[in-house]
Amino acid sequence: MKKLVVTFLMFLTAMTYAQDQKPQIPQVNVSGEGKVKVAPDQCVITLGVENTGKDAASVKKTNDETIDKVIKYIKKNNIPATDFQTTNVSLYKNYDYEKKKYNFHANQTITVLLKDIKKYDEFMMGITDTGITNINGIEFKSSKLEEHEREARKKAMLNAKQKANDFVSALGQKVGKLLLITDNSATHFPRPMYKGAMAEMAMADRGNKETLAIGEIEIVVNAQVAFAIE
Repeated sequence: MKKLVVTFLMFLTAMTYAQDQKPQIPQVNVSGEGKVKVAPDQCVITLGVENTGKDAASVKKTNDETIDKVIKYIKKNNIPATDFQTTNVSLYKNYDYEKKKYNFHANQTITVLLKDIKKYDEFMMGITDTGITNINGIEFKSSKLEEHEREARKKAMLNAKQKANDFVSALGQKVGKLLLITDNSATHFPRPMYKGAMAEMAMADRGNKETLAIGEIEIVVNAQVAFAIE
């Protein structure tokens, strides 16, 4: 009886294993890339205010006074409250090894979104009068990013299909139905940086000149794609 039970269990195990071992579908796995280059129509400017002194309260007060001027200037340029934001605030004690004494350092940054990039020069003309000490960076953007990303996705799939065809046709076979798509993409924008003295130099000569080279931003989509082989 025991032998019969063991034999039956072995039979069930073999049947289950056979069912699990489905025939593998011949397939080709490729990566596809889609790129769309466009001229940006928006930019995010990061402004910084820094002050150092012996007393924490006075350093913070000086910083706050400058930030107040910056915010008023931003509002004066008809930039809505939803388009500017404080992104960093810090106040810390620092030891000066040369002078062998402690001082306090206050820092605050504000990011401003200009939805019309043509207003960049006009906006920057008066920003230094507020007392800012740093232009920490510029990020170029497009108001039609989602539209461009959709276009890039289509290009990525066409690129993947072409690659698959190149591989498979060399063997006299054809690309079949789509089996899998994995999105591996991330959007990156060029971001020129200006800091400290460089910011002062960049804005020292504020004549009627163009001071921003916007170039193009590149929207890139990468996808891993699997097709069946017929």
